[in-house]
Amino acid sequence: MKIAIIVAIAENNVIGGENKLLWHLPADLKHFKALTTGHCIIMGRKTYESIGRPLPNRTNIVISRDENLEIEGCLVFSSLQKAIEAAENLETNGTICIIGGGEIYKQAMDLADELYVTEVITSIKGDTFFPKIESKKWDLLTRDNFEPDEKNAYFYSFLKYEKI
Repeated sequence: MKIAIIVAIAENNVIGGENKLLWHLPADLKHFKALTTGHCIIMGRKTYESIGRPLPNRTNIVISRDENLEIEGCLVFSSLQKAIEAAENLETNGTICIIGGGEIYKQAMDLADELYVTEVITSIKGDTFFPKIESKKWDLLTRDNFEPDEKNAYFYSFLKYEKI
């Protein structure tokens, strides 16, 4: 079972602000959907609240310290470890996807096998950051660069890393 982190980050490692994405990149949303559909996705409660609903065609797992929290259409666990253990017993098509937020990414970095990073070429103010990707621990396998167009306002790149 592989664990993959899926994240979009600005050049200054910002991933969000005030519980929102800070850019609109339809190409990234399409890429995210392609990477996660059919798999189990694990997210923190705040990330779930920012999305506002369970994502279709995926098993949605939410992590919350509130052990009494129930969310229709989602499984809820009190820790990342419990969430991963549950996901390993579900049909995940071989991959568990960690989709945020900042604290969950920090906890998952040592557990992940792959990183799928959308690098948004901008520095933007935010309050949530992605951990530094250390070249000693991660090998960059692919990088696809894209220019802004009528739908996507920023230069961006899709990167795939594998744990060394």
